[in-house]
Amino acid sequence: MDDEAPLQTPLELKAQIEAERLGFPFLVYRDGGGQQQIHKLDGTDQVTVGRGTPSDICIDWDTEVSRLHAELERIGEHWTVSDDGLSRNGTHVNGERVVGRRRLHDQDVIRFGRTFAVYRQPLGGESTETEVASHVLDRASLSDAQRRVLIALCRPFKDSSGFLTPATNQQIAEELYLSVDAVKTHLRALFAKFGIEDLPQNQKRIRLVELALKSGVITPRDL
Repeated sequence: MDDEAPLQTPLELKAQIEAERLGFPFLVYRDGGGQQQIHKLDGTDQVTVGRGTPSDICIDWDTEVSRLHAELERIGEHWTVSDDGLSRNGTHVNGERVVGRRRLHDQDVIRFGRTFAVYRQPLGGESTETEVASHVLDRASLSDAQRRVLIALCRPFKDSSGFLTPATNQQIAEELYLSVDAVKTHLRALFAKFGIEDLPQNQKRIRLVELALKSGVITPRDL
């Protein structure tokens, strides 16, 4: 998974934003057909993950997933993931294999076999994203150059059909007649302003698009 990998259609982006607004933790992942799935973690204290049909999250398309692969459990206000030898290939969080039980944090990337899921805890209170972003999510907070880069990054989402991914650095550079290094510099500043500089690299660009569109800093008219 590189920093251009996450793909979302506008409808999928809308569904994820709506799930965030509900405030409950959830997992977002893609099924065997490449469609985005959102599994809300509310109304239950335990969720099983595996290739077997009795699993709450059934990943039957992934042959590297065991029949009973992992368990997610709510402890107090927090969710954890554990494997405890259930799976042959292990469960990984942010690239590290889970040993025993691991507490999950907002934006953690969990890998079951070859399938990736992002854990979201919109009201978890641990991510600084909302606190940092709340006072900068307006047009006046961005320089003209930063706003042009942000618009170019979001421009693929003007089209409402098909799978979409944010514009690449090269595409932004060509559109704005900038060097790739200049684009990278502006993006680093935008990541910081939106409070997402600490996210895994493969999540930053799509998350920046989500926040820009959700906050109204960038509107469909701009694209």
